[in-house]
Amino acid sequence: MKYLPIILLLLIALYPFQTPAQTTQRDGQHDFDFEIGTWKTQLRRLVRPLTGSTTWVEYEGTTVVRKVWDGHANLVELKASGPAGSFEGLSLRLYNPQSRQWSLNFANISDGTLVAPTRGEFKDGRGEFYNQETYNGRAILVRFVITKLSQDSCRFEQAFSDDGGKTWEVNWIATDTRIKEGN
Repeated sequence: MKYLPIILLLLIALYPFQTPAQTTQRDGQHDFDFEIGTWKTQLRRLVRPLTGSTTWVEYEGTTVVRKVWDGHANLVELKASGPAGSFEGLSLRLYNPQSRQWSLNFANISDGTLVAPTRGEFKDGRGEFYNQETYNGRAILVRFVITKLSQDSCRFEQAFSDDGGKTWEVNWIATDTRIKEGN
């Protein structure tokens, strides 16, 4: 027993020391790598969010995702059309290595204006991104969820909350299926 303190000191000295931050932080720079490529997009959009409406419109189109800045960012181009018309959107996703989070910066062709970015990260294959916006003159919360369903499919879901996040109304659902080369 008299050698126990010496053994403990040796173990502490020889064991590599890591702070909790070193053991829990992960580099999320490659979270979107699975999505690089061309995708067939099936999109549903709620016509009048936060009004109690249950009317949805559907679109079909193509999404192209390109890696930029050697993977520190990617650019998403979406073109879709359906009975309600056509839709074109652009998203620039930027990775911040200090916060280990992504910002998703979106604009549609109809007004060419970037909306406030949603910010967040992936955990266990699910990306959750949040921001605050004004919708119909009222401050709301926005949640954007990205789920990788398989190597060749993923789902995007946007929801609004006008009660501080107590309840969420989904208003945008897109399912992407990879278009293989030669198809």
